[in-house]
Amino acid sequence: MDMQKKYDIVAIGECLIDFVPSPYQEQGKLNFSGCPGGAPANVLACASKFGLNTAFIGKVGNDVFGKLLHSTLSGCNINTSSLVISDKYPTTLAFVSLDKNGDREFSFYRNQTADCMITPDEIDSSLLSETKVFHFGSVSMTTEPARGTTLYAVRKAKDYGALISYDPNLRELLWDSLSEAREVISGAMKYCDVVKVSEEELCFLTGIGDVDNALLELFNQNSSMKVLVVTMGSKGCKATYGQDILTSAGFDVKTIDTVGAGDTFWGAFLYQILSGNFDPYNPDDKSLSEALTFSNAAGALSTTKNGAIPAMPVLDDIVNMIKQYAG
Repeated sequence: MDMQKKYDIVAIGECLIDFVPSPYQEQGKLNFSGCPGGAPANVLACASKFGLNTAFIGKVGNDVFGKLLHSTLSGCNINTSSLVISDKYPTTLAFVSLDKNGDREFSFYRNQTADCMITPDEIDSSLLSETKVFHFGSVSMTTEPARGTTLYAVRKAKDYGALISYDPNLRELLWDSLSEAREVISGAMKYCDVVKVSEEELCFLTGIGDVDNALLELFNQNSSMKVLVVTMGSKGCKATYGQDILTSAGFDVKTIDTVGAGDTFWGAFLYQILSGNFDPYNPDDKSLSEALTFSNAAGALSTTKNGAIPAMPVLDDIVNMIKQYAG
């Protein structure tokens, strides 16, 4: 990785407003709070909180929602010079309802919205050449032209020598068909160096129910992959770099909101790579294990507060929590 490059992480993808149920529900009305969201932006927000230099590539509407997203990203010290503001297309909205277990259900308002309509000529390619890590997901690949634009940016960043990071973040509702989803999500893996999937995504992509077998299968399908991590919620995570499977236990916390936990986990993992604590090009069990513990702690802490970006922990919180558990 070229440490002289200007940016630590550049990400491309969706930036949207998540409407979450407001605690103050009135009879006969739906009350929601609009929170800035979008997984790639969340990963950057986490990394920025740790002091990394980040930039976001995306497109929002010239509306009240797009303005909130722009100011939120800026407020997180994320470079927004490649956030396109569109007069033609509105910002994507997602309405989130929680079931009694606190698990999320989504309704998306995302037909011809700004993030779907981004084109390659709207990307400042200096961001692709000047970043150490380039991160993306699959939500920006559900539909054209965003799909082609995302893959264009990934290939370009890879040509420029960036480490390619991928969190598919499957949202079944956004795909026309699940077979298309599987094909597109798997097809993008061939560019990737470090990949994070959830248990559900791992099973979806491999058709294998057993986590260990599925993990090795997905890793072995992709020759460019250096490290594959599967997150398992409160149970922690597992990872492989082709030798063993490492298991890293979760942290027991009082969870109130899981939104953004996976993004916080991954922002923390990329931070471990960029700070030199873990080298995906020369992996070993000890350094990977420590990186996973750090990432698990970050993800767990983020579930103890509401929202994605506001709940993200600072470095001291994570270090203290790891010490407390070690003790």
